[in-house]
Amino acid sequence: MVKKKQGFFKKKKIWLIVFILFGLGVFSWVGLVLAQGVDEPGSSADPLVTKSYVTEFVGNYFQENIGTAVKKILSETGTGGAQWQIKTIAAGQDFTGGAGTEFILRTGTALILDPIGSGLPDLTSGTNLTAGKVTPPNHLILIPRADGRGIRAQTTVVIMHR
Repeated sequence: MVKKKQGFFKKKKIWLIVFILFGLGVFSWVGLVLAQGVDEPGSSADPLVTKSYVTEFVGNYFQENIGTAVKKILSETGTGGAQWQIKTIAAGQDFTGGAGTEFILRTGTALILDPIGSGLPDLTSGTNLTAGKVTPPNHLILIPRADGRGIRAQTTVVIMHR
């Protein structure tokens, strides 16, 4: 009987070895199949990206999309863009701007126009200029809304506005 038990154990060991080898073979085959899906770094399927490429891509994106959006917003708000424009206003004429218009009285005398009574912010001095007050020269003044606020020239005036 001892001989039968040794033979039985030998058969179990052989089958165990065969099963382990078969499992290793299947595991290796699955690993090779899965590895085929991983692309080589630097290939067209998995490219390396350099800092200069990202900088160029992001720069072009901002130029095309953000620049266009800023121009659209500036054109819709009626601010006239970022360039200062020079305007001469004869005595007795009014200057009213759109929402967000900024102006600076360069020469002459003008009074504040304020039909609603809210005033015009003087950004230079940090005060609020109300209707009938003299417009201070060389001060940056903001027209917050397109509601008739502005200045009335008492003499011929020159203003810068945007």
